[in-house]
Amino acid sequence: MTEDKNSNVLKAIAAYGKNLLSFIRRRVKSDADAEDILQDVWYQLSAVINTSPIEQTGAWLYRVARNKITDKYRKHTEWLLDDLLTDGDETDDEPNFSEILLSDTRTPETEYVRNLFWEQLFVALNELPEEQKQVFIWQELEDLSFQEIADKTGVNIQTLVSRKRYAVLHLRERLRQLYDDLIND
Repeated sequence: MTEDKNSNVLKAIAAYGKNLLSFIRRRVKSDADAEDILQDVWYQLSAVINTSPIEQTGAWLYRVARNKITDKYRKHTEWLLDDLLTDGDETDDEPNFSEILLSDTRTPETEYVRNLFWEQLFVALNELPEEQKQVFIWQELEDLSFQEIADKTGVNIQTLVSRKRYAVLHLRERLRQLYDDLIND
């Protein structure tokens, strides 16, 4: 029985692989993203084919690919943790928080700033309403997509996006205060 299911997956890959990859490539920014999405599609096919047969394999594969592309864009077009570190109007003269926080350099100064940042981030998170705080944590720190959060909570995706937006605005303001304090000392 397992060999039959593996055979079905291999047949699907052979029949749809090139066209599905082309379909995905036309809709994403890079080949690496396209290959990642295609891999996710094949993984989902292998998981589903073990539980129930798929009547229209081609239609199913393209629908899953479209959903994965949409999830990727939703996830990457929303506010990311990097957005908290900059207002988008910084000049080259100002130190960049993200350069300090995300660099591989380990000096006492960078470690101090990193620790201070994370401490202040969690203080600011605790100031938020629970719903906003939880959406931010799930999306940014636990790397869940809005769809996964919606499935988990039963809350509409647009409501989740709105909650995260309010959280990001609050956090950006609070972390800007920390940034100003650090560069003025």
